[in-house]
Amino acid sequence: MEKLEYTFKNPELLQLALTQSGADAGANNERLEFLGDRVLGLTVAEMLFTMFPNEAEGDLARRHAVLVSTDTLAHIAKVLNIGPEIRHGHMTANRTKHMLADAMEAIFGAIYMDGGFAEARDVIANLWHDLAAAPLVAPKDSKTRLQEYVQKVAPTGTLPVYEYMQPIGASHSPVFNVRVSALGKSAFGQGTSKKIASTVAAAELLKILAI
Repeated sequence: MEKLEYTFKNPELLQLALTQSGADAGANNERLEFLGDRVLGLTVAEMLFTMFPNEAEGDLARRHAVLVSTDTLAHIAKVLNIGPEIRHGHMTANRTKHMLADAMEAIFGAIYMDGGFAEARDVIANLWHDLAAAPLVAPKDSKTRLQEYVQKVAPTGTLPVYEYMQPIGASHSPVFNVRVSALGKSAFGQGTSKKIASTVAAAELLKILAI
């Protein structure tokens, strides 16, 4: 973990971040992963806001999507060579990338808990700076990826089904909830518009399907 350039005051946090639920159903990295995802997202957003002062919100959002994607997280994990350190149960080949990405987010959550946001931000900024500065190709949005995958593996004509539920909250600022179903699985998404909610739902279903 020398490449991480951070020394844990509480090494048990790092060990927890490297423990998958398949290895320990009770003490695993899922909660740290949840926290680290938010820390990473905010840090990368702040980096892009500062590095590209003339870019519109849409362009920043596309850069952000690339930089916090499973592919980028797995790439960083491989650079740091954390794979051999991860404790996991039975692991299928198509889950390896997600395992690495999840552990990477959990590590950021652990750093946040161990040393605070400033320490976590510094670690992430150091690892992500060159990637953030590089020309990036925006990934396909989650709805497109889900549709293409379903069309590939399911019978001809099969598509994901989106169920739009009654909005909640005040009429001037409603919150939309969407359920998407495909290949016998379902996931939910929430957002300030139907588009955002359905995109979130598709992203969640892609995680469930390990895509």
